[in-house]
Amino acid sequence: MKKRTYTDKPLGDTEYLLEQWGWWRMDGMGVPRYVSPLLALMRDNVQMASPSSYVITDDQALAVDSAMAKLTRRNEQMGLFLWLYFGAKWTMVRIGESGKMSERSTREVIKAGVGWIDGVLHGMSDAA
Repeated sequence: MKKRTYTDKPLGDTEYLLEQWGWWRMDGMGVPRYVSPLLALMRDNVQMASPSSYVITDDQALAVDSAMAKLTRRNEQMGLFLWLYFGAKWTMVRIGESGKMSERSTREVIKAGVGWIDGVLHGMSDAA
């Protein structure tokens, strides 16, 4: 499987941030749910083989979550494709097959979505 790289690419920093958000999301961070006290004790006393490898703060991840929600409300297909690619780690080919379109068209939709997310996140940083 080819490793995803984002350096020296247009919008590479936003794609990297989305990739990190996907790992954060898959790790179950930010998802409020009930955990029994006994389960919490067992979970906290287990030695992990390798610590989480993502590098994103909760605040950044929640900002990406918010931007993804806005995008999905605005353009459902684009939001879904970004969710599947960065959140569920599907390949472009698999996403294209599920959407009944070519890999190239899928890639264009995802790139447009990354640009939209970049614009929203950049606007948030300007406001702060």
